[in-house]
Amino acid sequence: MSVRVRFAPSPTGLLHVGALRDALHKFLLARHSGGTNILRIEDTDRTRYNADSEKEFIETLHWAGIDFDEGPHIGGPHAPYRQSVRKEKGIYAEWIQVLLSKGFAYKAFDTPEELAAMREQQTANKVNTGYFGGIWRDATPSQVAEAEAAGKTYVIRQRIPRDTTIVVEDLIRGRIEWDSNTVDDPVLIKTDGMPTYHFAAMVDDHIMGITHIMRGEEWISSAPKHVCLFEAFGWDKPVFVHCPVIVGNDGKKLSKRHGATRVLDYKAQGYLPHALKNFIALIGWSPGDEREAMTEAELIEAFDLSGMQPSPGKFDIDKLKWINGIHIRGVSASELVSVVLQYVCDEYVREYWTNFVEESPMPGKAPIVGTDVLAKLDKIASADSAYVASILPMLQERVVTLADFGDGAEFFFDDLPSMDQKAVDKWFKQEHVRGLFSRLLADIGRVPCSVESYDALLKQYQVDLSLEKLGPIVHPVRVALTGKTAGPGLFELMAVLGPDRMKVRLERALELCV
Repeated sequence: MSVRVRFAPSPTGLLHVGALRDALHKFLLARHSGGTNILRIEDTDRTRYNADSEKEFIETLHWAGIDFDEGPHIGGPHAPYRQSVRKEKGIYAEWIQVLLSKGFAYKAFDTPEELAAMREQQTANKVNTGYFGGIWRDATPSQVAEAEAAGKTYVIRQRIPRDTTIVVEDLIRGRIEWDSNTVDDPVLIKTDGMPTYHFAAMVDDHIMGITHIMRGEEWISSAPKHVCLFEAFGWDKPVFVHCPVIVGNDGKKLSKRHGATRVLDYKAQGYLPHALKNFIALIGWSPGDEREAMTEAELIEAFDLSGMQPSPGKFDIDKLKWINGIHIRGVSASELVSVVLQYVCDEYVREYWTNFVEESPMPGKAPIVGTDVLAKLDKIASADSAYVASILPMLQERVVTLADFGDGAEFFFDDLPSMDQKAVDKWFKQEHVRGLFSRLLADIGRVPCSVESYDALLKQYQVDLSLEKLGPIVHPVRVALTGKTAGPGLFELMAVLGPDRMKVRLERALELCV
């Protein structure tokens, strides 16, 4: 069987994590099996459809490295791939007539008031809520003709079989059974002639040859209706795969406090697309071994539906950062500058940080100011490219997002970087430090500007001062040059800063010594 899967969004809002995982798992299955990945736009609810949303879905998925073999933007043998257009071509009208003629569907003329009264009575009697037939399920042809002649509006409902067991074979959960008497008769065609999801999606899945219906577990309750549709038409049923929900580390529904947000926001925050893809793929799926950081090729090679898990998948933002850091370190030195500069100059990245307001800053920590983040990144973009190329590889081992490069590189661009006062108080008060700074000021211009020279120079100071460890030399010099207690290797950053920049900073440090 040649695998054919479809990502079929109803573009009414923004692309979030759940939809990204849905699209990604289908993409991986199609690529793993040499199958076909289809994009189908389910836009039958015209009151909620948003063209900008559809555009964002396609562009964001492309950024994430998820592309399609067929779809409204590229065409294909089963065009059109937009359900509103398929409706206008009469595709659903043709198939609903088949169900009506076979008795697997019927016209229901209930008014909104009658439906409300029905639900109210069901609630009062504590019975299953839903439409289980009313007077129209078993209405005679003459009753239906009379209602139509009177101009009454109607919907077309599916006639669910009664007094039987409906079975769905789910790839993750196995056999699931329903008493058919508990399954209500869903609307297939609305009063405006538009098909509902229940009808249009299943008809299109058959016509387009979809072999695997992969969707969230919230659709399990609809599965018996869909199985009955396939059986009513006499069609072969696809493989049903109901994927687990995504939760936070606390086991609760995923929300913004867990890190869930618009997918484009992960781009703006500095996550690489292949890192995000790697992380999202592992939510609810396992490659069958201990691997976590994986390339796209490795994900495609390993992806198999047997690795899907029935338990909720956890969204761990710290794990995402860890994976992203690994992927950043995998960027070659020749590509690193272009990756960072492309990120800094991206239109959405700039828009995001310009408007960013941290809603829940960490206790005891100053809130992140988006314009400050952008200002630091802009220093990278506006600096000499050769200087930037010498800086970024030193930070590559320490950052977890592309945005971190701005903060990490800031001291390279400021003549007098801000100082950590606690570090100044700790190191600049030691007796040997004033002499250390004076000697370094005198020596930096006479020795070669290289990692090896500065390494030898500072180690010679340690010997001359009879210090047991190098720390009392390295730490005050680092604070003097960077304003920080941690950062890239000291000798490496000295070689990049060069004598002139170091001289200005050491002179200030001398003034701060007691």
